Amino acid sequence: MSSCRHALFLDFDGTLVDLAPRPDAVRVEPGLAEAMEAVSDLLGGALAIVTGRSVAAVDAFFSPHRFDVAGLHGGELRIGGQVIQAAATSDAFRREVGRLSAAGDGLVIEDKGTTVALHWRSAPELRPHAEALASESLRRLGAGWRLQTGKAVVEILPAGAGKGRAIATLLRHDPFRGRIPVFVGDDDTDENGFAEVLAGGGLAIRVGAGATIAPLRLPGPHELRLRLMHWASTGVCPGEACLHPSHVIEEYRS
Repeated sequence: MSSCRHALFLDFDGTLVDLAPRPDAVRVEPGLAEAMEAVSDLLGGALAIVTGRSVAAVDAFFSPHRFDVAGLHGGELRIGGQVIQAAATSDAFRREVGRLSAAGDGLVIEDKGTTVALHWRSAPELRPHAEALASESLRRLGAGWRLQTGKAVVEILPAGAGKGRAIATLLRHDPFRGRIPVFVGDDDTDENGFAEVLAGGGLAIRVGAGATIAPLRLPGPHELRLRLMHWASTGVCPGEACLHPSHVIEEYRS
């Protein structure tokens, strides 16, 4: 049995997979799911994806593999195949999604059911338009909702949702309970997750560029995938190894 006492939390877009112009265009690298399964076994099952995507969307990308997932920034939660928290929506929110879809010409409107994201990755000049639309929706929805800006995206989500809170919830459930948290993410939306794990004596790792409170950094998703493969094949605990040894990148580079 592994003596590793860490729990590994992984963002999806820009962390496990490379970003793409459209949310539905990202690609899961061959062998990634198998490596994640092996690392999860090493951790006694204490591996979860913490993402703004829905649980169903994550399942579709990793099919037939099914991981523990905190989806929709914690609005959905599944552990060990059991739904701990299900997403809820409202008529007012659904009306706003319809309004955004009609008014967001040129934007990619990603309807996640209980959150909605406005993407301008393929048309950066539309950022002011996206932010104005989102701000108007927030005004119309009123209390209980907030805006969150990431890489070429602004999202409308429940005020209580956030990756930090999602990780805190996971850590109250087995097999995560009592473990040292490690969170890997790439965006401003991950910063409150970093704050949560650092406050609990854990490790925070930022993938890619950008200002961050995370003390550790990886150049990009490729390097994280290399390390997952290394941890899976060697049985090295992700928390203990962290970003070392540096030769891992060269060993697994294709």
